[in-house]
Amino acid sequence: MATLKQEKNKKTSKSSKISIEKREMLDIYKNMFLIRQFELACGENYTKGNIRGFLHLYIGQEATAVGSISNLEDEDYIVTHYRDHGHALARGLDVNRSMAELFGKSTGLSKGKGGSMHLFDAGKKFMGGHAIVGGQFPLATGLALACQYKKTGGIVVCYFGDGSTNQGTYHETLNLASVWNLPILFILENNKYGMGSSIDRVRAGGEDFYTGASTYDIPAAQVNGMDVLAVKEATKIAVEKVRQNGGPFYLECKTFRFVGHSLADGQKYRKTDEIKEWEKQDPLIRFPEWLLSAGIASQKDIEKINQEVNLIVKESVDFAESSSEPKNSEVYDDIYK
Repeated sequence: MATLKQEKNKKTSKSSKISIEKREMLDIYKNMFLIRQFELACGENYTKGNIRGFLHLYIGQEATAVGSISNLEDEDYIVTHYRDHGHALARGLDVNRSMAELFGKSTGLSKGKGGSMHLFDAGKKFMGGHAIVGGQFPLATGLALACQYKKTGGIVVCYFGDGSTNQGTYHETLNLASVWNLPILFILENNKYGMGSSIDRVRAGGEDFYTGASTYDIPAAQVNGMDVLAVKEATKIAVEKVRQNGGPFYLECKTFRFVGHSLADGQKYRKTDEIKEWEKQDPLIRFPEWLLSAGIASQKDIEKINQEVNLIVKESVDFAESSSEPKNSEVYDDIYK
């Protein structure tokens, strides 16, 4: 017969577990909402002329970044494409410095010299967004080789879009990662469109890519990229396999961007009905609905997070606006000679 102390310990343990689960779930929601609000603020400031150049927003794909990156350790590297804001924020890069970088200010992550497509923080092992389509693949190979050679225990997560799969670097890197048994987790964010071309117009073999990884003897899986918990679970399994086997794994996340390729995109190549259909899977609507229906969080919890995030994003814009421009004398600084 259990003693009063044992019963109390059981209740405390159960209560602690529920508390941890609630905190974890709310953190997931907070990170997704932060990405969404940050991107909306970016879009607004782009139209104001505060952000120049190209701007590729991550709106709609938040569940993929947050679900996958939540499984990584500090020693793991991330390298990604030019739609990189979501990955950067999910990795925990400074929000103020991220916004300042987009504004081209000296307080930015790269002192205002990188901009939207080149967020970078070596301290977080976030090795950049890259403007060249497929340019991240060789870099991921080098980082993974370094992890293997130095026996750091870290892995490399390489994000890429479906539009990059016709690049030579894609096939070369998959082959080399398999031959050298490199610790890389390839995460394909299949949002159905490479710039203005849908998959079925440019690819033979249908809309699924993960089956093709078998050509390179790389284990692969596919997951609903709009379901943050599904992505989290699938990535957890994938990461464990990479750590245990030391070799690569390929995870395809089926997702969708609700906005154009960039803010200069009129989206004439896809129908409004398609966007509306995908919006029914919006993780920023479905996940908080699930939290409420499952009794994990209250409406008050959600509203509190919304207020906190809105303030964080507002402060990041204020920080960027008040920051100074880079000095002309620094134009050649931080360049390898």
